[in-house]
Parts: sequence; C-alpha cells; structure tokens
Amino acid sequence: MRILLLGATGFLGSATAERLRELPGARLLLGGRAPASDLEIDLTAGPEQLSHALRRAAPDAVVNCAGLVAGSAVQMTDVNARGPAALSEAMRDTVPAARLVHLGSAAEYGPSADGEPLAESAATRPLGPYGATKLAGTVAVTASGVDSVVLRVFNPVGPGAPASGLPGRLAAELWRAGEQGTIRVGDLSAYRDFVDVRDVADAVAAAAVADGPLPPILNVGSGRPTRVRELAVLLVRAAKFAGRLEEAGGGSARSAAVLWQSADISAARAVLGWRPRRELARSVADLWQSSSPAPVAGPVRAVNGPA
Repeated sequence: MRILLLGATGFLGSATAERLRELPGARLLLGGRAPASDLEIDLTAGPEQLSHALRRAAPDAVVNCAGLVAGSAVQMTDVNARGPAALSEAMRDTVPAARLVHLGSAAEYGPSADGEPLAESAATRPLGPYGATKLAGTVAVTASGVDSVVLRVFNPVGPGAPASGLPGRLAAELWRAGEQGTIRVGDLSAYRDFVDVRDVADAVAAAAVADGPLPPILNVGSGRPTRVRELAVLLVRAAKFAGRLEEAGGGSARSAAVLWQSADISAARAVLGWRPRRELARSVADLWQSSSPAPVAGPVRAVNGPA
C-alpha cells in the first residue's frame, strides 16, 4: 500500500509518519517543501500542480496533516481551506480510487454546553479565523466526492508539542524558570479534551487502511474533559518545579468563550475499532522528557483548539 503524507514535519505529522511506517506492507511517501520530502508538493499551488505530483506518487491513500494554527487570515485560508479543496479536486481527477484522510480540528465546533460531549452532528460555530478556515477545509473535503474522512482532532498533547499551544509553551517556560521562581499563566479553569498525539496517529493509520467507505467526519479525542489546570499541575510535577504557578487571568479570547469541550468518540470506536490508549499523565511526562530549553516571550496563555 502506497501512502502519501503531507505535513510530516509538524507535531501531528511527525507522529503520524512514525506510525504509518509501522504498517505492514506500507510504503510511505512524504510530500511537502522540506528537503527530506520524497515529492515536492505545495498545497497552495492549485489542483493542476497537485495532480502532477499525485500521478507520480500513485498513492492508495493520502493523509493531510498540513495546516496552520496561527498567522494571518489570508495565510490560514490558503493552507487550511484552499489547500484541502485543491487537494480533493486533484485526487478526484487523478487518483479517484485513493482515500483521503484529512485532519480537522475541534476548533470547528466552537462553544458547547457544559457537560455535553460533542458528537460529529453538533453545530459548528467557530470563533476565529483558525476554526473558520479549518471548517471550510472540512466542508471542501466532505463535499468533493472523494473517498474521504475528516478526523476532527481535539487538543493533542505529548512528545514534541510545539510552543504554539499551552502544553509546549508551558514546558518551555518551566525550562526557563528552572526549579524556582514564578510562572504566570492565563486562566486555567476551562475544560478541554486532551488526546495523546500518538493516539491521533493510531486513528489516522486505522482510517487509512479501513475497508469500505467511512463516515465523512470522525472525532478523535480522549472522550474525557479535563480542567486545563490539571494538565498544568501534571507538567509542573514532571518538571519537579518547586516555584509558583500563578494564574493571572486574561487567557485567550477563544478560551474565554469556550469554557467546556469534550469529544464523543463513540463513532471512531465503532467504525475504526480505535480507542485512545495513553493516559494524560503519561502524555505530559513524555512531553517533558522530549522538551528542551527554549526562549519564550510573554506570559503563558490558555488556548483552545489543537496545539
């Protein structure tokens, strides 16, 4: 089985690449602009150039982990919305029998009622450009007619978490602080659904090789709401930090508006035979072990959506 992976250099993409390489009989091809890529592919190039690359790759499945969590609205639109639309069109015209596994985001849902797990049928009310552009990408994929599934990833955590999200950013702050001192964070009272990045990779692999058509959207999370403060405490313990973690309020606008979020993962369990296997404490401990000292500008702020 030939699998083409886009976005292999990112947090989710690198874990996914490692998992896909373990699939029996699979040949993994990396597509992107990095020097190590097997094929030069630019999602923003348009369907014609993507079709040329797809003909060369001749994949049985395409996994799209490429995406931007920050940047201008134009940049995020190009990568998160226009990119999946162009990829879907190119696949439909070039490799119509191939499956597309596209990574979406819990940020597509927006606010939800406290205590109500989000099923795939829940309303989508994204609050900012990131969630809106990811939702546009999802709509483009599901409406394309391609054999596809969008995996809506909740809050990924684990080894390699970047400083663009709370777990990675707090780890960098802890390295900078050493064993003492005070680290000021935003409001940590919100509930999020944290899922290990390796469990996300397992879901991607299961979706890539699954027989028959899949539902258009499947949630990928832990299925368990966790107060963000609990993750912060676990990370402080892993770092053996003896100083103070001071909540100064003033978290991100998205966090203030989305106080509770958790996934209903029953569909992914039923269709893919997938379930999350790693506890949050392990994910956080492995994140700390994989992290390294790095400069961080400004206070740590709680964030909503994937890291």
